[in-house]
Amino acid sequence: MKRIALIAAAAALALAGAAHADAPAAAKPKSSCFFQRDWSGWRAPNKDTIYLRVNVRDIYQIDLSAGGSQLLTWPDSHLVNEIRGTDSVCSPIDLDLKVANDHIVIPLFVKAITRLTPEQVAAIPKKDLP
Repeated sequence: MKRIALIAAAAALALAGAAHADAPAAAKPKSSCFFQRDWSGWRAPNKDTIYLRVNVRDIYQIDLSAGGSQLLTWPDSHLVNEIRGTDSVCSPIDLDLKVANDHIVIPLFVKAITRLTPEQVAAIPKKDLP
């Protein structure tokens, strides 16, 4: 009896695996990682959010913790990222961001990185897009 149950369970697993393998490629999520060398611009609509343009068409939202910095919204500011090791970005710890101008440098603490969908990008005002 145990042997029949074991065979039935193995057959069910095999069928489930075959059904999963036939799933369309579109159902698989795209990687949310990117290479820092592909980052081509940024814009901050407020002190807690940064939008990064990556690979010309992708927009990533960087959410900051610890209050961010109002310096991000100043016109003469620039964003600095120190690369340590590989230049791939997959999680908040992969970014070592600072915002700076001619007089001050402020460290930023990344809370979350989100690759935005085309619909989310379309909802962003043009003035806030990188």
